[in-house]
Amino acid sequence: MENKHPLHFSHASFRGRVGIARVDITPPVGIYARNWGAAKHDVAESVHRPLTLTALSLTSPSHPQPLVFLDADLGWWKTPHTFRQFMDRLQESVELAPPRLLFGLSHTHAGPPLMQAEEALPGSELLRDWMEDLLAKAVQVVDGAIGTAFDATLDWHRGSCDLAAHRDLPDPENPQGRMVCGFNPAGAPDDALWVGRVVDSSGRIRGTLTNYACHPTTLAWDNTAISPDYVGAMRETIEKSTEAPALFLLGACGDLAPRYQYVGDPAVADRHGRQLGYATLATLEAMEPAGTQLVFSETVESGAPLAVWKHQSYPLPQDLRSLRTTVELPLKDWPTAEELECERLRCSDRALEERLRRKRDIRRGIGDGATYSLPLFAWRMGSAVLIGCCCEPYSILQQTLRTRFPQNPILCLNLINGSIGYLPPADLYETDVYPVWQTPFDRGSLELTIDAMTEAVQALLNQP
Repeated sequence: MENKHPLHFSHASFRGRVGIARVDITPPVGIYARNWGAAKHDVAESVHRPLTLTALSLTSPSHPQPLVFLDADLGWWKTPHTFRQFMDRLQESVELAPPRLLFGLSHTHAGPPLMQAEEALPGSELLRDWMEDLLAKAVQVVDGAIGTAFDATLDWHRGSCDLAAHRDLPDPENPQGRMVCGFNPAGAPDDALWVGRVVDSSGRIRGTLTNYACHPTTLAWDNTAISPDYVGAMRETIEKSTEAPALFLLGACGDLAPRYQYVGDPAVADRHGRQLGYATLATLEAMEPAGTQLVFSETVESGAPLAVWKHQSYPLPQDLRSLRTTVELPLKDWPTAEELECERLRCSDRALEERLRRKRDIRRGIGDGATYSLPLFAWRMGSAVLIGCCCEPYSILQQTLRTRFPQNPILCLNLINGSIGYLPPADLYETDVYPVWQTPFDRGSLELTIDAMTEAVQALLNQP
């Protein structure tokens, strides 16, 4: 039935074929798992919750070649070289390459590091074997998602969650000096939550996607267990209600983390996860039936003139596109990788030595040049756009993009297809704050990335 009135409300929807598959990637106890400079341990002593690898595949009549997103309960790649080696082997096995293949990290800080095993580190033999097994399971789950695809609708709806807090705090013990990395009560965090719902042709929910920006840093140096941090309990909460796999897409969280964090108690991570899980479920409950829009039907005269709205089916878009572009970012004048390694070998402080190890690894990955071509990856799914990079931009990136494209869900992702460093705002570069001195990128890099992502989104939306 044709709607004679122009007033309507509909979700950003995509209709095509969707596949979802999952495998367990939990490493063994005893594996090298030191992620914090302040940690006194080097290997995992137990498992809090399993780690998973979940694949989502998308195809449509206009794009029969699949797009595949991998949601991995993993932290970060120690070097760009390690990721490139892994990805080269993966894409050769599954015959997919970026931007059609996106490997996303949940960014847990309580898992094994994604690195080449170093014999001098305890638990390295287990790490080497586990990394090989990870590759095999990635191939398995990609094939599984593509091979079990079904006709489905993917809808998006915006909600909110106040788990994330601003985490750049002027040092209370030295207010004229540095900023420390932790809860700042005066901050104004981005609470935006985007939820995707996958529904098959029978009306059954077959999967959910949660796009939210918050560092999984609940569990820190006192924790000795393998854990997905809050993401594990988030999945459990959603899946208990929907009876379908829940995927996590980490948003632009360079400046965001839970208020209460850096603990050794897994119960705190579970509480955080339930909070985000309940927020996701509330957003799901607020959605209209799949494949329908809410349209103004008529005015009924009663005690008051009442506007009556009704659900109505309508043709859903099948647009599916992918794009890869780059943005040239300026690099800081850092020492060479060899100079940083010499400095590390001379260092006797355990926490500082870990910082130097990470800085050395980053320098090895980006080279000794003055600039770096940062890859950007984007998908269009109907009128929704997913876009991300291998860095950790501040949340102003997603806020700006969503302001520039208010009619489209913009799903911003951190740590896609690699990991390098933070992208803080230019005005922070005069401040002694961790994301500024950690990153190899110089002032203005975030702003250049925002503009390049704007052009990428516009290009996808302008495609017929």
